[in-house]
Amino acid sequence: MDAPTTIPQDEAPAPAPRRGDLTSGPIRRTLVLFALPTLMGNVLQSLNASINTVWIGRLLGEAALTATANSNIVMFLIFAAVFGLSMATTVRVGQHFGAKNLDAARRSFGTGVGLCLIVSVLVALLGWLGAPALLGLLSVPEASRALALTYLRVIFLVIPGMTLTVMISMGMRGSGDARTPLYFQILTAVLDVILNPLFIAGIGPFPKMGIAGAAVATAIATVVGLGGMIAWIYTKDLPLRLHGRELRYLIPAREELRFIVGKGLPMGAQMLVISGAGLIFIGLVNREGLMTAAAYGALLQIWNYIQMPSLAMGAAVSAMVAQHIGARREDRVDRIGIDGAVVNLMMTGALIALLLAFDTAALKLFLGSESPSIVLARHIQWLSIWSYLPFGVTIVLFGTLRAYGVVLTPILVLLAAMYAVRLGFYWLAYPALGSDALWLSFSVGSLASMALALWAYTHGAWRKTMKARIVPI
Repeated sequence: MDAPTTIPQDEAPAPAPRRGDLTSGPIRRTLVLFALPTLMGNVLQSLNASINTVWIGRLLGEAALTATANSNIVMFLIFAAVFGLSMATTVRVGQHFGAKNLDAARRSFGTGVGLCLIVSVLVALLGWLGAPALLGLLSVPEASRALALTYLRVIFLVIPGMTLTVMISMGMRGSGDARTPLYFQILTAVLDVILNPLFIAGIGPFPKMGIAGAAVATAIATVVGLGGMIAWIYTKDLPLRLHGRELRYLIPAREELRFIVGKGLPMGAQMLVISGAGLIFIGLVNREGLMTAAAYGALLQIWNYIQMPSLAMGAAVSAMVAQHIGARREDRVDRIGIDGAVVNLMMTGALIALLLAFDTAALKLFLGSESPSIVLARHIQWLSIWSYLPFGVTIVLFGTLRAYGVVLTPILVLLAAMYAVRLGFYWLAYPALGSDALWLSFSVGSLASMALALWAYTHGAWRKTMKARIVPI
């Protein structure tokens, strides 16, 4: 099981950081204001991906669309690892920042960025050389393979820029700054959406590059966004900027590296566990026929937005709790978790109510106004969508556990709930309920994950560490 981690308490702290303090003021208000930019950024990224998919599909056809879809599977696997490493960096920076040890926060940040740069350059090189083999492993259709290879190789070239953007953004959130990453997410997304059709179709002075143009547009937008964010950090003299002798912090330090890698890889593995369960269920859905698969595919596009409040709130809770650990203000940790769960339930519940009120109109966007799958999709939605309420509570609780370095327990919870409980319910109930067993299994699995997460939250070893360090007021 996990052992909770602590930050060194014998380091001489630097002067208190000037901005980004999440350890004072009303908890709920601070949490909401901090989470909103992350939520907006998540929505923006999804919209950007959806719009670019439309451009590729309309301008280049189904073969190109299939090529990008298969390439995105490879990208997801890479970014699952990057997410874990960057989330661990967020926690480490937050702990030092809360302790008002700015030099240590910069050292952790530098290690995260340096590690990300080294790994991403190696991945880009290996990805460029190994792209044909990767596409072969994925059994990409022959009609799309040449297109996928062109697209994937350009994307691999920009992997260092993409991963550095994620790492820097997550590190800044650890220092309490969620707005700066949002500004440059907006810049990157707008550029990407504008440049995609220009490079794909060769509009005006731009060369006609086909599917390579989509990747080039993403590359240009990424580089401009990353360069702009770095320039902004130094222009505004933000707390995590490195200069002079501090640039040596970009060489990963052993102690910081041990934390970031040791905790980051399991955090990334959580995403793979969730995605693996999703792939299994897509296979089960496909068994029910084309109409059911089409209905479920449209719902996945919509549900992607329903889960965003919980993801944003979970990340905000991690950063906020990490700062409280560093500040030795752990008397407020439970309140952060409770307020995070309550706010998330309110936000997710409001989105569910809105969607159910206009579900037919939303489904028509993806299925067409005359599709017979709409009725089935509405039925599936009424049975399944409630699962996002307990799912959100689970993610928020995981946010607190991450801040304490508890990373294996969430994986065990997800494995039990999403595989043993959800699949078990499906196999047992299918003879009596038919395909409804599949849709009801979502809520059954989510309730199980929430129950297990609550048990880990209230009985885990990390609570003894927390109580031992609480400073009486």
